[in-house]
Amino acid sequence: MIKNFEPRLYQQTILATAAEKNTLVVLPTGMGKTNIFLMLAAQRLKQYPNSKILFIGPTKPLIYQYYAVFREHFSIDENEMSIFTGMVSPEKRAELWKKSKIVFSTPQGLENDIITNKINLGEVCLLGVDEAHRAVGDYAYVFVAKQFMKLSSYPRIIALTASPGSDMEKIQEVCRNLFIEDIEVRTDDDPDVKPYVQEMQIDWVKVDLPKVFTDIQKLLLSFLRDKFEKLKRIGILKKADLRYVSKSDLLQLQADLRGRIASGEKDFAVWNAISMLAEAMKIYHALELLETQGISALQKYFDKLISESKTSKTKAIGSIMADANFKTAMIKARILHEEGVEHPKLIELQNLVDGEVKKNPSMKIMIFNQYRDNALDIIEKLNKISNVKASIFVGQQKKGETGLSQKEQKKMLDDFRNGLFNVLVATSIGEEGLDIPKVDLVVFYEPIPSAIRSIQRRGRTGRQEKGRVIILMVKGTRDEAYRWVAHHKEKKMHMNLLSIRKKLNLSLHSKKEIPITKFAENKIKIFADYREKGSGTIKELAENNVALSLERLEHADYVVSSRCGIEIKTVEDFVDSIIDGRLLEQIKNLKNNFERPIVVIEGQNDIYSVRNIHHNSILGMMATIAVSYGIPIIQTKNFKETAALLQIIARREQQETGKDFNIHADRKSSTLKEQQEYLVSSFPGINLTLSKPLLKHFKTIKNIVNASAEELQKVEKIGPQKAKQIKDVVDSEYKD
Repeated sequence: MIKNFEPRLYQQTILATAAEKNTLVVLPTGMGKTNIFLMLAAQRLKQYPNSKILFIGPTKPLIYQYYAVFREHFSIDENEMSIFTGMVSPEKRAELWKKSKIVFSTPQGLENDIITNKINLGEVCLLGVDEAHRAVGDYAYVFVAKQFMKLSSYPRIIALTASPGSDMEKIQEVCRNLFIEDIEVRTDDDPDVKPYVQEMQIDWVKVDLPKVFTDIQKLLLSFLRDKFEKLKRIGILKKADLRYVSKSDLLQLQADLRGRIASGEKDFAVWNAISMLAEAMKIYHALELLETQGISALQKYFDKLISESKTSKTKAIGSIMADANFKTAMIKARILHEEGVEHPKLIELQNLVDGEVKKNPSMKIMIFNQYRDNALDIIEKLNKISNVKASIFVGQQKKGETGLSQKEQKKMLDDFRNGLFNVLVATSIGEEGLDIPKVDLVVFYEPIPSAIRSIQRRGRTGRQEKGRVIILMVKGTRDEAYRWVAHHKEKKMHMNLLSIRKKLNLSLHSKKEIPITKFAENKIKIFADYREKGSGTIKELAENNVALSLERLEHADYVVSSRCGIEIKTVEDFVDSIIDGRLLEQIKNLKNNFERPIVVIEGQNDIYSVRNIHHNSILGMMATIAVSYGIPIIQTKNFKETAALLQIIARREQQETGKDFNIHADRKSSTLKEQQEYLVSSFPGINLTLSKPLLKHFKTIKNIVNASAEELQKVEKIGPQKAKQIKDVVDSEYKD
């Protein structure tokens, strides 16, 4: 099945393992991970000719990249390969699935297709997972892999990454979540890989922070020391020395304090500490911009804080803006910005790019920068250099005009590949997996404290011939600290991988014994509002073999029978919806539309302390729901318990009323009055509230239908537009 491709020895060795076991393949960027998947796909289709191959990757450009490799090297009709992304409708995906042998997909849409049974994973004999280090937490990879192992008759997983990370627990989590049975690791120094690895030259260019920058740095550090001393005095921080407190330490401390508040602690000192930590985090960010990015990026951040201070009542923002050191730092930064003072790294970068392009006009350079705003500043400066044409490569999220759609991203990479411009300035979107065949020089505008991202960045060069990497670093700042953090994490990653490989024989997961698809006829049926699709409850229901349908539900989150609708609220959302007035309207609609409505409050947080609202207000609302509306309130600890409760209720309801119910006929209709109100409320622009005055005025539905537009407008709140809409529906001829 394979054409125009000669496998390398290490690829064949890895293939031998992957053919027998679920395998995590850790291979340097550019060493042909795609081709290993290609060979394994051929082997599995030969072994199981009536099955399918499924490949998942995190982004659309990556999906297209794999599709292109298969089109070039796999002997298969193009009509038997399909690409699934969010741009393809669920109905179209279901249609393509039936006729495809190989499917390339982003995981999020696929997750919904699995939940709603639009695709059958039982037909898949191989799941390929690219950028496998993402398979942690509740990322969609985890759900897809679990469902695949449960449903497939012939399961095999191959997971691919250049860098699974340095944290042993995270690597173990990836292995557990992807049901890994063996690990194949290769580094640049392994004898079977070394002949194919292009030489890579890495140079560190060090610069000094000018005095005008260190003046601002001292002011911001003084602000931090003051906060740390206060946190130490109230017993929150053990050490107030800045050298021993990192940004991650502050984040962890903040999470711990919020946990104490959530568990019911009402100590004012804890609330005060959370506010001071929020201030410290903002100043840490300002310091990072000053030291590693430049005055332009810092000034934009200061402008943002000023804007927030005018609209936000947050204590942290107010405290920062009132601080004398911070005020002075802002004034100094504004002066430098107005004078056009540049960061020494930006000056060094301009000289570097100018010199490289003069030496070799056809050179392709890729520059990585953490921050979009600074990347835009870099583009502006570089495009002033003769023979330099630079473009920015960023993700889809819009910030000003810096967002790129995935189609625009693909076009930009093609233009860069074809030489339409020679410098690509990228944020983190450019780090992961993209095939940019010939990059002569990669520049890190700053070191980053991540083994994964450092490896990914370096991997953009040296793919076909000798590569070069230059890393800019400011002496005596966090740049220097990040350099060594990434270095040690990378060493630790390789040690951990070798260690975990030895332990895999202890089995990190329980192996699947029999497919459960045979028991589909016993499924209970639940309709869920499509806006719930990302929730843990939905995934848990799918895990438990529930027949789920995602639809737009107007008056409940879940419908489990012709008479039972259920509204789910987290503890926080329940209280928020009391404050903003949503809850009472939702309860009325729930009561008016279901014979057996239920409210579920999910979470273990103390409901009386999550927001600044008197506990009598919460008790009052609960009494209204339970007594005035007669709706039971049930509390669950988490999404797993919520899912279990939904299944129990659904099973009992469907035993009594049957499974063949339709959500569009779920209206409670126990009295003639309610049926009349419901029927009138279905007219355009008329809800249950407006249906009552119409019925009171005209007495019967027949009179409403026969009324003229002018007569309809005599009813309060029925204007010309609503009257016209009603008459259009009543008087217009029906056309098939």
